[in-house]
Amino acid sequence: MKTVQQMIAAADAAVPRISPEEAKALVGRPDVLFLDVREPPEVAASGKVAGAVAIPRGLVEFRADPASAMHDKAFDRSKTVVTYCASGGRSALVGHTLKEMGYDKVVNLGGFKGWLDAGGKIDPPA
Repeated sequence: MKTVQQMIAAADAAVPRISPEEAKALVGRPDVLFLDVREPPEVAASGKVAGAVAIPRGLVEFRADPASAMHDKAFDRSKTVVTYCASGGRSALVGHTLKEMGYDKVVNLGGFKGWLDAGGKIDPPA
């Protein structure tokens, strides 16, 4: 049996964290997918990284799997996927899951607040 903290620690060990400064260099690149895994009300209240795809954590597997009827074409195993959420826990777990699904280039930006504090570009709230 594992606790959520143990699960996040394992995910953190499998998915490298990057700084907001490192992530800024990746915005707008066609070979990079920024993935916001927060819930829709969170994204609506604060906006998201410019150009990010917002998919709640509970739906990521369905959107990432090309065999799923819910597949999102933004997912491509050749791309680098940059995950983030509010504080970094959900994005670590999603990153770990994506790696298990064959996405080799996955990194965790951590929390959206860090992005904002670093002056990262955003798509404004809805």
